[in-house]
Amino acid sequence: MAHTPYPQSYYASSATPAPERPALQGDCETDVCIIGAGYTGLSTALFLREHGFRVTVLEAAKVGFGASGRNGGQIVNSYSRDIDVIERSTTAKSAALLGQMAFEGGQIIRERIARYQIQCDLKNGGVFAAFTSQQMRHLEAQKNLWERYGHNQLELLDRPSIRQVVATDNYIGGLLDRSGGHIHPLNLALGEAMALEALGGVIHEQSPVLRIERGANPVAHTEHGQVRAKFLVVAGNAYLGNLLPDLAGKSMPCGSQVIATEPLGEELARSLLPQDYCIEDCNYLLDYYRLSADRRLIYGGGVVYGARDPANIEAIIRPKMLKTFPQLKNVKIDYAWTGNFLLTLSRLPQVGRLGDNIYYSQGCSGHGVTYTHLAGKVLAEALRGQAERFDAFAGLRHYPFPGGRLLRVPFTALGAWYYQLRDRLGI
Repeated sequence: MAHTPYPQSYYASSATPAPERPALQGDCETDVCIIGAGYTGLSTALFLREHGFRVTVLEAAKVGFGASGRNGGQIVNSYSRDIDVIERSTTAKSAALLGQMAFEGGQIIRERIARYQIQCDLKNGGVFAAFTSQQMRHLEAQKNLWERYGHNQLELLDRPSIRQVVATDNYIGGLLDRSGGHIHPLNLALGEAMALEALGGVIHEQSPVLRIERGANPVAHTEHGQVRAKFLVVAGNAYLGNLLPDLAGKSMPCGSQVIATEPLGEELARSLLPQDYCIEDCNYLLDYYRLSADRRLIYGGGVVYGARDPANIEAIIRPKMLKTFPQLKNVKIDYAWTGNFLLTLSRLPQVGRLGDNIYYSQGCSGHGVTYTHLAGKVLAEALRGQAERFDAFAGLRHYPFPGGRLLRVPFTALGAWYYQLRDRLGI
C-alpha cells in the first residue's frame, strides 16, 4: 500500500506527535463520510460529532497534508474578495449574512483552541501593510466597511506607527486587526483531529477516495474498502483531483511558496517584529510573514498557477525576504516548501450540493485558514436542516475559467501579470 508522508516543511518537522491512523480496510457505514482531513473536513466533522452524528473522515495522505498544514499560519478575517464585492454580486439578505459571517472563522479557531486545549502557538494581532497612498486609501475603506458589519478591533497605522510594528522602511502605513493573529497551522489541524477522535469520530489516513457511487446512500470507494453514508462532504480543495469533474471545471490549483529561516535569537527576532504580529502586504501577489514560536522568520509569497513545484523555492522567496529585511542577508534558510490552494475565478469560495446528499466547499483562493473553519460550521448546519447560511454561500455565482481547463493557467497568469504591473507602478 502506498504511503504518502508530509512534505519536508518546518511545520512537519516541529509538529506535535500524532498517532498512526490506519487506512480503511473493509466496508463500514456512517451518517456522514467526509473526504479530506484538512481544516474544512475537520471543522465539519467536529461540529457534526458535537451534535451526535456518526462521522468517518477519509484522508488520502495524512491529517493536514495539504494547505491546512503548509500555509503561512495567519488568521485573517473576511474572504479573498471582500464584503463590498459580495454586496454587488448577490442579494441584500445574502450579503448581510455573508458579511456577518466574515469574522466568525477566527472566533471558531480560538474557541476550538480553548475548548480542546490545542497547543498551536496562538499569537494575536495581524497587520495589512501598504506600500502606496492608493493602498492606504483601500485600507481606510476596508476599515469603514468592516466596522459597518460590527468589526471594531481595527486601527489605522501611519508611517511612524507601522515602523514600530515591522522593521522595514518599505511601508507608508497599514491597518492593524487585533482579532487577527497567527498559529502553527499543522498543529492546529492535528489538535482538531485528536479532538474529533476523543469524541468518537473516525479518521482513516492513506485512504484516497477513488470513486464516489451516487444514490440514496452514497458510497466512497477506496483501494481496500468503502464507506456507505447518508451524506458525503467533499473537502479536498486543491488536492481533490478529478474525483468529481463537476467541481474541477470551475477552479484551479495554485502553488504558494514558503521559507523558514534558522532560529534568529530573541534580540534579532524582536527587532524585526517587535509586537510579534503577522504581516501581509497589500499587493495583488502579496508577501506574508511572521515569527514562529522558536523565533524563525516564516516568509511566503508568489503564486505558481497550475500548482507546479518550483525547482528552487529559496531562489524565489529569499530575494523577497531580503527586500523587506536586508539585515537578514547572512541568515541561513533551514526549510523551503510549497503548498497548493484552490483558486476560483471570482476568488470567492464555492459551496453547494450535488444531488440531495453530496455537499462541498472549495476554492478559498488563498484565504482559507479562517474561512474553512466557518465552512465546517455552515456545512454542519445544513446537514442538521438549518440551511440559511449555507444557501447564502451557495447562491454566489461562479463561472468557469476563460478557455476552459486547457487555457486557464495562461489566462490567469496574464491577469496576474497585469495586476502585478499595477502594483509596481503604484496605480
